[in-house]
Amino acid sequence: MTVPLPPFDATAFLKALTTLPGVYRMLDQRGETLYVGKARNLRQRVASYFRENPVSVRIRRLVSSICAIEVTVTHTETEALLLESTLIKQLQPRYNILLRDDKGYPCIHVSADEFPRLTLHRGAKRAPGRYFGPYPGASAVRDTLNLLQKTFRLRSCDDRFFRTRSRPCLQYQIKRCTAPCVGLVEAEGYQRQLRDVVLFLEGKSGQLVEELAQRMETAAAALDFEIAMTYRDQIAELRQIQQHQHVEGGSGDLDVIACAVQGGQACVQILVFRGGRLLGNRAFFPRLPESESAETVLSAFLAQYYLDKAIPAELLVSHPPDEAALLAQALQERSGQRVAITVRVRGERARWLDMAQHNADQALTARLSSQAGFRQRLAALREVLGIDHELTRLECFDISHTQGEATVASCVVFGGEGPLKSDYRRYHIEGVAPGDDYAALHQALARRYVRLCDEQGPLPDILFIDGGKGQLAQAGEVLGTLGVTGVRMIGIAKGPERKPGLETLYLLEGNRPLILPADSAALHLAQQIRDEAHRFAITGHRQRRAKARTASVLDEIPGIGPKRRQALLRQFGGLKQLMRAGIEDLVRAEGVSATLAQRIYDAFHGEA
Repeated sequence: MTVPLPPFDATAFLKALTTLPGVYRMLDQRGETLYVGKARNLRQRVASYFRENPVSVRIRRLVSSICAIEVTVTHTETEALLLESTLIKQLQPRYNILLRDDKGYPCIHVSADEFPRLTLHRGAKRAPGRYFGPYPGASAVRDTLNLLQKTFRLRSCDDRFFRTRSRPCLQYQIKRCTAPCVGLVEAEGYQRQLRDVVLFLEGKSGQLVEELAQRMETAAAALDFEIAMTYRDQIAELRQIQQHQHVEGGSGDLDVIACAVQGGQACVQILVFRGGRLLGNRAFFPRLPESESAETVLSAFLAQYYLDKAIPAELLVSHPPDEAALLAQALQERSGQRVAITVRVRGERARWLDMAQHNADQALTARLSSQAGFRQRLAALREVLGIDHELTRLECFDISHTQGEATVASCVVFGGEGPLKSDYRRYHIEGVAPGDDYAALHQALARRYVRLCDEQGPLPDILFIDGGKGQLAQAGEVLGTLGVTGVRMIGIAKGPERKPGLETLYLLEGNRPLILPADSAALHLAQQIRDEAHRFAITGHRQRRAKARTASVLDEIPGIGPKRRQALLRQFGGLKQLMRAGIEDLVRAEGVSATLAQRIYDAFHGEA
């Protein structure tokens, strides 16, 4: 029996939704998929469905049926496109019917004739032969076909044209075909060419590059430099056209499983790979006792999840589960095959594991940011502070600058249900010594609460300050001068090495600091408010600094100077294309290391 899902809270969901690219799936009350879509910015795209006046009756009907939305975060928009296509074909959602046939992605078809042909194919795969893809777009297929024709010289003509030829066509004259139509190549030789093409399309191009390199050396030794240059260009083109998509690649079946634990709750995210292709993902939220580790959660989850499900040959996990050897043996007995539980991986498999972990973190963040979760943490904060009345308004201040440049103070406001973004404020700090955070905070507090007192605006129940005793003293001085009473003031001091969960809370009216356990719901609320104030402050600071410098966002990234910035823009064809690039695309650019590629990606997507 299917348990109906609770009513969907769009406002709370959108507040916690990421701005990264990905795929979203809209579910009805029975948990069945209504619609699958892709987005370059998940938050903006999903929010467009919940506007006051939907653009069509179809959208209104879709929105009225939504009870839940699941998301899969990807590294690039291209990956989201390919994953969207896979999920639509697999799930066949009700509201994707119009897109199923005319939005299919192109692939390459190798026919099953005696002399097979290479063609671009869309739609149902009814013709015999092998299909490779899908590709991001028709231009990618045409570029690949053009390269394959130049390198391997297989025919591309249709069967009617092939059967009626009496002499070679122009393709043979320009060395793009071996003219099997008139018997200028034997079937055995043509099949060798076909084998090379299939190896390349399967991603096994290393062997082909080596063979081309040997041919190039042979031609150069024979002083045939023109042919040697042709082989050199072909090698360069082969390497350029290979695109390693994270949602495709490799072979075999495996499940990638990541776990995130925070605030007494856990999320286990599973990415299902079959035949080397990502078929989809799902998030689970098991009930936990307090203070359980990710390793313990994974161990219990794996033992229960695979009780009635097919077990792949390999499980790729984010944390080593407790008693991993015993668990692997039990899964092996249940499946009848050897099951490997792998933790440490490199290369593309590490990217899959990173994708699963990112989705687990995102799903757990969304769950913790829901209204029900916020009210629970608010109640925990009241209990810790001994407050017997409802908390209706919380405010937090933070200061952001770069070595004293473009100092900005932020004030974020939370109500009983969560953030009140219409009440957020930023203050450009002027007339203080560069780097003097105390003076900057004093100015921001004075400007805000002098105005609130003059306008008789609402005062907060609790005022949080990002900082320790010194910053908290500034708040006490400002509010004391204004005669403001009834406001509880708390300083949030970062822990050793600035690690989350080790913060210390300082109360203005007490001498002893308040140290809460890392899994305390009250501490999580203080962290959430502090982090939001920090985000709002640093965003305003960056905007102010960018205006002052009138420079590209690339100039703000350590390790990028004027020459490298120009080189990146030239290689990617402009800032817009650079913003859409994934980490692996950036790494392939000249002079860009993996660390620098991560910085560039984080700068554009706002999640450092």
